[in-house]
Amino acid sequence: MTRHYPVAKICICLLMALSAGNAVALVEPPYLSEAVRSGRIPPVESRVPSPPLVMDETMNNTRPGRHGGTLRMLMGKEKDIRRMVVFGYSRLVGFSPRLDLVPDIVRSFEVREGREFIFRLREGHRWSDGMPFSSEDFRFYWEDVANNEDLYPFGPPKVLMVDNELPSVSFPDAHTVVYRWSRPNPDFLTELAAPRPLFIYMPRHYLEQFHPGYRDPGSLDQQARERGSRNWAGYFLRKARQYKLTNPDLPSLQPWVNTTAPPSELYTFRRNPYFHRVDQNGLQLPYIDEVVISIASSSLIPAKTGAGESDLQGHYLRLDNYTFLKAGEQRNRYRVLLWKTLNGAHKALYPNFNSSDPAWRKLVRDTRFRRALSLAVNRKEINQVIYYGLAHESSNTVLPGSTLYDERIHQRWAVFDLEQANALLDQVGLTERDSRGIRLRPDGTSLEIIIHSAGESTEETDILELIHDSWLKIGVKMFVKPSQREVFRDRVFSGAAMMSIWGGLENGAPTAYMSPRELAPTAQTQLQWPRWGQYHETQGVAGEAPDMESALDLLSLYESWAASTGRERKQDIWRRMLGTYTDEVYNIGIVNSVPQPVVVRATMQNIPEQGVYAWFPTAFFGVYHPDVFWFDE
Repeated sequence: MTRHYPVAKICICLLMALSAGNAVALVEPPYLSEAVRSGRIPPVESRVPSPPLVMDETMNNTRPGRHGGTLRMLMGKEKDIRRMVVFGYSRLVGFSPRLDLVPDIVRSFEVREGREFIFRLREGHRWSDGMPFSSEDFRFYWEDVANNEDLYPFGPPKVLMVDNELPSVSFPDAHTVVYRWSRPNPDFLTELAAPRPLFIYMPRHYLEQFHPGYRDPGSLDQQARERGSRNWAGYFLRKARQYKLTNPDLPSLQPWVNTTAPPSELYTFRRNPYFHRVDQNGLQLPYIDEVVISIASSSLIPAKTGAGESDLQGHYLRLDNYTFLKAGEQRNRYRVLLWKTLNGAHKALYPNFNSSDPAWRKLVRDTRFRRALSLAVNRKEINQVIYYGLAHESSNTVLPGSTLYDERIHQRWAVFDLEQANALLDQVGLTERDSRGIRLRPDGTSLEIIIHSAGESTEETDILELIHDSWLKIGVKMFVKPSQREVFRDRVFSGAAMMSIWGGLENGAPTAYMSPRELAPTAQTQLQWPRWGQYHETQGVAGEAPDMESALDLLSLYESWAASTGRERKQDIWRRMLGTYTDEVYNIGIVNSVPQPVVVRATMQNIPEQGVYAWFPTAFFGVYHPDVFWFDE
């Protein structure tokens, strides 16, 4: 039986593809005219697939634009250039601005019983270097990469496993790819549409030169060592990074292609001559010819943006920059928009259940202790002092407006109640205090909590300072230990960190068909239980098996959700998981719905006045398709 796959409203049929359209002449971008005249690339009619994906106002609420211009952006670290994959948002299947799942790179897709996925490619689609994009690129990924033990020692990505079963993958012809499981895989399409997508294809024609299936293994190992890699596998992976964008020679399907090798302080991305989207007037997208990314200190980015040095900026801007940025609008010819954010908590505190300190581990696993800490956070004060009262005081949960939002739980254990907090700590047995009034732990040491941070924001420092003052009133002393992000994560993963601060749930506006895996120990990056998450990710090869009953219950519910197909059943599981997650206070949400400043060049068109700035599911600017942004000048 063939069914519509029910994530939001998923379109299984073809998108509009120049039905009236093949009568519309394709328009050559002037930027590429010289390359066409010189014969370096063919004319646009031979570069665009059949049918192309037509971006019009019915799909994207946009109006036709014109070619030309350079888009300037600022990033705080070199590795931030990977955001161009996020922003470019070229996906096999992607979210629309209405959060429907729709075909993009593929011409169409079909889902049968939630377990069989049939992708049909566009004829004539090409990589950015002009070589054909076909099912052979999917075969190469599956047979030669994902199932190669040297490249994937733990096997293919976990999202491709359903109850420890890998899919059967077939390639009936050059334009058809089929993934099939015996049971439903509800995460597959959303992983393909993710900000950091699951790449189930690779440019075989380029990467086979680094693979022992196609070249002499001994020569490859020697070549790898000469270039600083231990063996061919490490060298192959360096060359194949479709997300990190560190190899300018790697062919791409994104709208802009990196032309700068790291290290550099300036990265230039040029339009992909073979990009598969056009507008309704036949203009090949993207409209904008180049994107130039300047690497600057993150602390200087608000000032540089306010000076007019960025044409599109959201990263590294905060609400407390708004007044300053607004003052420069007329002088530096930009607009300041305030977009919504979707995190379940803008910032949250994560007690580490996998701490290497046994006394702390036992204490923090007591639900009463976590609830007491949450009740002693004065969220109203934080909202007023730091967010001008514009945020929403809440635990780390889904946002108002989501179909899964529950008014009864959004403030559960999230009101300011020092009396109840003190009573809960007394119940835990923390009744003794030192000469400073700080409670004593069961091992006789003072209850001093070190909170680790990535040290990337003075905003975190301001929040923690206010929490420090209110926690003193319940006899808890806080210290803050900032470090670089990599060191910060290593300390959490190793159990050296007692508690950390980070953003909350990535998707605070889910539907019943979006995965609730954030609510269960499923990933090492979940800071409250990294070892349990690692155990789940590696199928028990690394990490530790969960040994807390409530966490095991969440895992069981998550597995039930994955096995379910009906909307009501999935929605019921989501609500049960949210109830447990909030009531158990696995982490301490502070506020959410903090407005995000977005600075846009005054002449830029087709960018929404009211948008959503979030990693998932909107990929920041991604779902609004920056390839249709254009300059009216």
